[in-house]
Amino acid sequence: MPTDPRQPAATSIAARAKFDDIRYGQLWEDADVLVGALGKRQGATLVSICSAGDNALALLLTDPARVIAIDMSQAQLACLHIRIAAMRCLDHEGFLELMGSYPSARRGALLAQAIAGLEASDLRAFWQARADAVVRHGLGGIGKFEGYFRLLRSMVLPLTHDRETLSAIFHSRPRAARAQFLDTRFNGWRWRLLMAMFFSRPVMGRLGRDPAFFDHVEGSVGAHVARRIRHAAVDLDPAENPYLHWILKGRHGEALPLPWRRSAYETIRERLGRVEVRHGTLEGLVASGLKADGFNLSDIFEYMDETTFAQVYGQILAAANPGARLVYWNMMAPRRAPPAYAGQVRVRHDDEATGKAADKAFFYSDFVVEEVVAS
Repeated sequence: MPTDPRQPAATSIAARAKFDDIRYGQLWEDADVLVGALGKRQGATLVSICSAGDNALALLLTDPARVIAIDMSQAQLACLHIRIAAMRCLDHEGFLELMGSYPSARRGALLAQAIAGLEASDLRAFWQARADAVVRHGLGGIGKFEGYFRLLRSMVLPLTHDRETLSAIFHSRPRAARAQFLDTRFNGWRWRLLMAMFFSRPVMGRLGRDPAFFDHVEGSVGAHVARRIRHAAVDLDPAENPYLHWILKGRHGEALPLPWRRSAYETIRERLGRVEVRHGTLEGLVASGLKADGFNLSDIFEYMDETTFAQVYGQILAAANPGARLVYWNMMAPRRAPPAYAGQVRVRHDDEATGKAADKAFFYSDFVVEEVVAS
């Protein structure tokens, strides 16, 4: 990993958080709102924080010339490599079985096919060592964060709700009926108590996200999650929410993230050659002379203090072509264009409002879309 002194954010978070294993087996940011905010990017160069790779693949739907997926974690990059190999050799049904969206009795054989398509021996060894976990949980279920939700399903939900109630969450009903269901059948005192404990900063830091990711978070994590669950259960239709399905059921069923849908699969598959996988820091990438037309920045600014955030934001702007869009999420650490750079971007208010209203990955409190203006 680069140690350039111009990269304090990267070296700081790398010193405080661990990146040696899979933290996220799938993306927990809604690709529908990401792709909608970026718009058509035919012939463009796009940069994406990799994480598990799903949203980097979703960016191919905007028809760019290239998508550069960057991450400090080799384990997270391996998740993208195995997805690319799987898409090249599996049909859509096989891909979903491998990912864990559906139950499968042949997941080991599907994984072996995907591994055989990996060119690097270290990548093949990486996934062969995790084959048992993939067979049990699917590629989309083997991260630390997904393990956290398995504990929720096995330890918390049995104490709060019966199977009938959990199944009824996913029955489509009008908004008023969804609110009534949440208030009268789901949001009882036992659920509220256990949720406050399970989604507390210490528990979530130990079992889900790295504790260092909460350094700049403001307020109660449990209270924040409770508010956002209301958005997912009432403002949106839970029956159409793949993230809520996985949290409560451990699979997707008919509700799928955008890049895993049949309607997107063949297009992404045809454009896999446009993806470039890079190990390193975003700061190192933008300092290399790159010029890009769009950035999927995930929620990386959450991990930075305001001084570092302003420095990194300025570096990204220097690597952005006029008209480039910066798309990112905030969970509990408020981050938007620093005052020193506010005149260099235009906030896409309509895109933000549309994205916030539709965002099925409900953990985040803010969705930011900024467009670089010509100097």
